[in-house]
Amino acid sequence: MEFDLLKKHISEVLGVDPSEITRDSAFEEDLGADSLDLFDVIMAIEKELEMEVDVEALKGIRTVGEAEELIKKTVGSK
Repeated sequence: MEFDLLKKHISEVLGVDPSEITRDSAFEEDLGADSLDLFDVIMAIEKELEMEVDVEALKGIRTVGEAEELIKKTVGSK
């Protein structure tokens, strides 16, 4: 569930075709995102899932899979 939701928001924020997004996709290198783009994606997910991700934890996120794991941990700790 988290991966599909993440793909949806990445696609909307970055204008990338969802079929091009994999867990191994690097935000910066593969998707052309910067830290603000990642923040926008996470904010959209926070709003939809009514949760809050630790902003400091975003600093280490490089791939879509890493973002997915962060979301799973956050949802699991709710």
